[in-house]
Parts: sequence; structure tokens; C-alpha cells
Amino acid sequence: MSLAPRAVLVHRRTEYEELLARHGTHGQAAFFLSSRGRSIDEVARRHHRTQEALREVAAAVPLTWRSSRVERADLDRFLFAPEDVVVVVGQDGLVANAAKYLSGQPVVGVETDPGRNPGVLVRHRRTDAAALLRAAAAGSTVDALTMVEAVADDTQRLVALNEIYLGPPGHQTARYRLAPDGDGSPGEAQASSGVLVGTGTGATGWLRSLWLERGSTAPLPAPCDPRLLWFVREAWPSPATGTSLVSGELGRDQGLRLTVESDRIVVFGDGMESDALELTWGQSVRLGISATALRLVV
Repeated sequence: MSLAPRAVLVHRRTEYEELLARHGTHGQAAFFLSSRGRSIDEVARRHHRTQEALREVAAAVPLTWRSSRVERADLDRFLFAPEDVVVVVGQDGLVANAAKYLSGQPVVGVETDPGRNPGVLVRHRRTDAAALLRAAAAGSTVDALTMVEAVADDTQRLVALNEIYLGPPGHQTARYRLAPDGDGSPGEAQASSGVLVGTGTGATGWLRSLWLERGSTAPLPAPCDPRLLWFVREAWPSPATGTSLVSGELGRDQGLRLTVESDRIVVFGDGMESDALELTWGQSVRLGISATALRLVV
């Protein structure tokens, strides 16, 4: 007997909740903001809109379904199941935060504050939640958004929706060798601020900034394109390090290999530094398109 679907509501603490956690009371938080020329009223209104959206989406879950909630900070400890329908209630970035922990479950993005966020990934209104949940469980149309993955030689694996960054922890210089995966060469020794590998979904953010800075002629990928772009940040030329391999494109079955030549390099996706891989001397990692795509309900 198959299990009923489970609706998993993904959310994050609001700015108001963070202020209360820091200052203890509404009055203290209001005083703190007023001393910096801000009013707590708008912060509180956004908080209430978010809470209303969560309540409305939770009420839309069919009675025969199971349901659960997970806060952004707990995503790395939450076990998603194959039969889950994931409902992200919040901002676009929250979809990216959740994506790395999924394995093909349909995702419904619900906007809590229309007009304030772009709504690229949280495309739907809370009033449509009931119909969206039923459609997602029935196999509704989805956009399969390309994701990027990093797989280390010790089998550690990390996936991301927007981009993966590899670099030094802090402001030191990363030292490594870089080469196309599988070409058999030792690669080019480099010293830089790190390497960024991004997808079409990430092409409106950090990846686009580097693309513009370099004046790249490579077309930016669309979110569903099976194509990645990568850039080395601030590569430093010296007698021992080169700068001939600083940008490129990766298609399906293509990869980029980085071998660490310094004490420590961190690898994290979509800004989630708290959930990073750590690599040290001699370790290597392969970057490429992930076999898993984010299935975002249209």
C-alpha cells in the first residue's frame, strides 16, 4: 500500500523574528530600528503577511495527506522522502536553498510578498495552493531546472541550483590545479580568489556579474539549458602560476577538475557556507551538470 503524499512546507525566519530573537521584545526591537532611522511597522507587516501565507498554504493541504514544516536553518538535517511535494513559502532564494537537498520531488514556489521579490522561482499566489498541491501530486507540468554538482575524490557530493563556489575560507589565496576532466593532463597551476561554476538559473546573479566583468562572448544559459559557465576569480600570474584557463563552458558529460594545492579549500553552493565541503592538499573535485534537476511546478 503506497503512502499518501506529504506536503513539506519550507520557510525561513522573518526579519521580525530575527529581531525578537536578538532584542527580546517588540519594544526593544522597535527602539533599535528607530535609532537607525527605520520603523518596525513595515517589518512587522511583512512578518504577518508571511505567517498568513503559511497558514493558508497549510490549510490547503488535503486532509488525506501528511504534512510537515522545515525551517531554512534545518534543511541539512531534514530527510525528504520520494513521495513529498515541497512547498517553498518565501523568496526566490529559499527555493535555491532547498533544491540541494532534493532528489526529484516536485517543488511549488509560493510568494509571500508580491511585488517585493522578482518571483522567478516563487511563481504562485497562496490562494492557488490547494490546486497546485493536487496538480503536483498528479504529475503536473514542471520546468526541469539544470543544477550543478561537485563530486570530490572521497565521494563527498554537493549540488546547487544557482552556482557552486570553490575557494579559500576568508581572504587568503586559493592554490590549485585546474584542467578539463578526463584529458589526462596535470592541469594549470593557479593562484586566485576561487572558481565559480553557474547555471542558467544563476545567470541573473553572481554568474552574470562575472560574465559582465569579463565581457564574455559566451551566451548565458537559460534555466533549463544543459549548460554551465565557469569563471576563475582574479587569477594571479606568476612564475609558478598561470592565467590561460580562466573561463569556459560545460555541456552534458563534460567536467572541470580542480586539484587542491593549499591547506584548505571550501566548496559551497547557493551561498550556504554553513553546509560546505572542505578539501585539503592533494584532493580533487569534479564540477559538472548534475543528473538531478529541480522540478519546479509551472
